Amino acid sequence: MTMAKTKDTRKQAARIRASVDAYIAGTPTGSYNYKQVSAALGLTSPGEQRTVALYLAELAFDGLIIETAPGKYKSPQRSTKATGVFVRRSNGKNSVITDDDNEEIFVAERNSMHALNGDRVEVTIAARVKGREPEAEVTDIIEKKDQTFIGTLKVERHYAYLQTDSKFLATDIFIPRARLKGGRTGDKAIVRITQWDDDAKNPVGEIIDILGTAGDNNAEMHAILAEYGLPYRYPEAVEKAADKIDAGITDEEVAKREDMRGVPTFTIDPKDAKDFDDALSIRTLPNGNYEVGVHIADVTHYVKPDTIIDREARERATSVYLVDRTVPMLPEHLCNGICSLRPDEDKLAFSVIFEMNRRGEVLNHRIGRTVIRSNRRFTYEEAQNVIETKKGDYRDEILTLDALAKILRKERYDNGSVDFDRLEVRFDIDENGRPLNVYFKESKDANKLIEEFMLLANRTVAAAIGMPVNKKKPKAFVYRVHDVPDPERLNDLANLSRAFGYRLKTKGTPSDINRSLNKMLQDIKGKGEENLLSTLAVRTMAKAVYSSTNIGHYGLGFEYYTHFTSPIRRYPDMMVHRLLERYLAGGRSVNLVKLEEECKHSSDMEQLASNAERASIKYKQVEYMGERLGEIYDGIISGVTEWGLYVELEENKCEGLVPMRDLADDYYDFDPKQYCLIGRRHNHRYRLGDKIRVQVARADLQKKQLDFALIDEKNPPRSVEALKSQKQPARRPEEEKKGKKRNKKARR
Repeated sequence: MTMAKTKDTRKQAARIRASVDAYIAGTPTGSYNYKQVSAALGLTSPGEQRTVALYLAELAFDGLIIETAPGKYKSPQRSTKATGVFVRRSNGKNSVITDDDNEEIFVAERNSMHALNGDRVEVTIAARVKGREPEAEVTDIIEKKDQTFIGTLKVERHYAYLQTDSKFLATDIFIPRARLKGGRTGDKAIVRITQWDDDAKNPVGEIIDILGTAGDNNAEMHAILAEYGLPYRYPEAVEKAADKIDAGITDEEVAKREDMRGVPTFTIDPKDAKDFDDALSIRTLPNGNYEVGVHIADVTHYVKPDTIIDREARERATSVYLVDRTVPMLPEHLCNGICSLRPDEDKLAFSVIFEMNRRGEVLNHRIGRTVIRSNRRFTYEEAQNVIETKKGDYRDEILTLDALAKILRKERYDNGSVDFDRLEVRFDIDENGRPLNVYFKESKDANKLIEEFMLLANRTVAAAIGMPVNKKKPKAFVYRVHDVPDPERLNDLANLSRAFGYRLKTKGTPSDINRSLNKMLQDIKGKGEENLLSTLAVRTMAKAVYSSTNIGHYGLGFEYYTHFTSPIRRYPDMMVHRLLERYLAGGRSVNLVKLEEECKHSSDMEQLASNAERASIKYKQVEYMGERLGEIYDGIISGVTEWGLYVELEENKCEGLVPMRDLADDYYDFDPKQYCLIGRRHNHRYRLGDKIRVQVARADLQKKQLDFALIDEKNPPRSVEALKSQKQPARRPEEEKKGKKRNKKARR
């Protein structure tokens, strides 16, 4: 480089720094990262953006700006008063997340006013000291969040207390004997805090409910539901109201509907299913085309708006699927009885009926209410056997639907739908809930057949209402939406995949990006980097939610998409059925604000149900592996954090942690960009997707923690006695980070 070029480079860097200074001076509130600053200043080249990033890091190091999160900054000017949401941690690292800029500020316990997790608080923020994190003091609890705690009772002669399982409370809760509700030592209980004096270390509470004996399967499953605020009993009054409902398939009702009882119809569901939401019918039309019917249980014919049954379903919003049970959204008389599309029974349905040619093209469709009669109930395994052997009941119908589904599937992927393989962990359990075996639920052609026609029905219904006609504004509707991937994560994935020789698009249309992603996912199959890149690909994705604002479904590549096909187990599908009925009859649009509130509630409840499902799987994994202490397994690093390595066992997909403290051969630093731990002395790396061997070291059912020990030439296996004699570890850091996203897939 010539002297002139060197001077030009320095001048350019100085100009950029001056521009950044001006930007910061003009942004006294709010946070920013180097990309936002670069965009605001019109700096587009990688070199310019690197200069901005380095300068921001330098300013933060000097204490001139504040790094509120890795790579995220704000100006140091702040009000000494703020409001926000209190975050209580059982490790004492409490904080408040401020309303103004979402900054998380540390709150010492002595300054917390005993605020509980989720309380809205007012705080005073101390003046920032260079080299130290900012600190806040709670001055008022503006709004207390209603919450309960689950744990195990200890009842002594003169007092009792609850040892909580909570991630958000480090202390036991004292319970006056008069508030025990008959609870005894060893009972699993739900407790509400009633008093916590300023000078008291422990709160005082009262028992809300006794769930059973700690360790009992039923009590532990109920405890998981209660932990996430989900109901574990069905109200008797709602059950009684449902029992009074009659199927009511009268000649008068049939006359209002399209009668499809003479068309070959069947259901395909899991072997243990009792609530059959959907059925398929198929027949050949005189013109040689196929008429394919997607028939959905007509739940809203029986569940009327704002009745006691409807209010309960709306509050629950979804059925919850734990390892050993289904907690239904609707009473059993409805979900497993009159609404379920059981074979050889007349049933009322809401149907989407397609005319399709042999090339899988949809020529036309109609949506309406029908009466059907399922001729056969297939399990997925039975239908799969028909597809593979080309023999069995309704052979021609199933093979035709399978051929059409494969055409639809190929077209969907060609148009940019993301192709993620899904492998679900399931347990064989005995009558007491003890896990006997782990197996994997794999999606085969029979599963994909049902999936494609449900997707087709859902997108058809969404387009029927959401697609503008004659420049008229579409009426308010419920959509299942999925946002574009996180740009930063997508760029990280592209950079990492480039190191392995794959090119991944990060710019262009969603279809272009998804086709590129699908190609990479296909190219890496069976290769050493498959685990790493496929895991990171999942993590780039946003979470699908319900919304009255249609932004499309990125993962599926659909411009219009909704949930219409499972009203027995999802309340949004019931909402869609009611809106369809209203709009097909020419009704006016419903209130958009109220509809959005119901969408938000349904999304929130879906997330809670998903969390409970994962917690029940984790509990059974720990219970299962607890009987295999000392055994050695091959595994794959499924997560890398500052506190250790998560390892998923190849044999059974159970996941546990190799704690950082057990990596004793070196001091390891966490590199979040490369998803690895790097040894300071020997530069040894443990990276996401690497294969390693581990020994089952600890299984703590109460905390749902499974710990592994690394096995290699430096770390030989230990005896079971040695493992049992180890001191139990303290609560792990990840327990304090509720909702942390590791390898979470977006639900369609």
